[in-house]
Amino acid sequence: MNKSVFRRYLLPGLVCQSIVIGGGYGTGRELVEFFLSQGPLGGLLAIGVTTAVFSIVSMVTFELARVWRAFDYRHFFQKLLGPGWRIFEGCYLGLLLIVLAVVAAAAGEIVQKTFGSGYWIGVSIVMLGVGGLVLGGNKTIERFFSLWSFLLYGLYIVFVLWCFRSFGPLISSNLTAEPIGTGWMVAGVSYAGYNLMAPFVLATLRLHETRRETFIAGALTGPIVMIPGLLFFLATVGYYPEILDEAVPSDYLLTILDSQVFRVAFQVVLIGTLVETGAGLIHAFNERISGLRADEDKELPAWVRPAVAVGLLVIATFISQAGLINLIAKGYGTLTWGFIIVYVIPVLTIGVWKLRATHR
Repeated sequence: MNKSVFRRYLLPGLVCQSIVIGGGYGTGRELVEFFLSQGPLGGLLAIGVTTAVFSIVSMVTFELARVWRAFDYRHFFQKLLGPGWRIFEGCYLGLLLIVLAVVAAAAGEIVQKTFGSGYWIGVSIVMLGVGGLVLGGNKTIERFFSLWSFLLYGLYIVFVLWCFRSFGPLISSNLTAEPIGTGWMVAGVSYAGYNLMAPFVLATLRLHETRRETFIAGALTGPIVMIPGLLFFLATVGYYPEILDEAVPSDYLLTILDSQVFRVAFQVVLIGTLVETGAGLIHAFNERISGLRADEDKELPAWVRPAVAVGLLVIATFISQAGLINLIAKGYGTLTWGFIIVYVIPVLTIGVWKLRATHR
């Protein structure tokens, strides 16, 4: 594939996917909490809603960023919200700390269940990985995200096909075990609300020159992000409803498949994805600080980036003690409506109105 085509059309979605997967649904916990809790068919409809919201909001966000030449979230929200942009930053800082805490808790649970090691060993491994990737800079992060996303996609396909082969009849029968409920629309919008990572991947849009390019990249973002989630969701349906109470549903299914080699490989790749998530969010925050210094015609001192990363990781480590299930159910649930109010609604109203006034 032409490198330029890849960077223009696929890279933004792949970076979004890397952040979203590690933030929760790589373990399966988010899929259970937001989608399977609506029943199998209701969950499928909710995933469809999330995918559509991802694509539509990303299309508008990417095009606004291109027109405004706003390639970090601070400049973007200053243009979109004016003085109110700081409200978004407050929500973002809350999300950043909770996602990092989820990443730490998930790593601890995975290492404990898979390798029989201490919970804090897993936390330490992922936090050190995040710090190392952040120090590597923008090119290192983009390269790692791209390669790891393809690796994760391949592993997910093998995992889901194996699940279908092992307990396909259970999946088929459970899909229609319950009628469609009424909460799937709210669940889909809620999940999309705090998982819309488009503002944090704006640096990948610097090559974009036309509205067609940004619209295609944005439209592809929803499917790129959610196809692995859809596949994983279908696998969890086989053990509905008992899987609803599992902290790490992926490990529950891997135990049923009874292959220690594949279980270890899957969890190693998942830990790498957790590292991606933490690194992506911290990098976006550092880019915001760097952009502020650039506006003042000053360079960001070399020590600031690692200091910010260490500080955020230490705080998140303490928050992670709340546990994976509580962090996803309560932490994410609390923040989602804040992001819908300060990001989704303004982008789809003010943002669309401003785009209609431009013809580039």
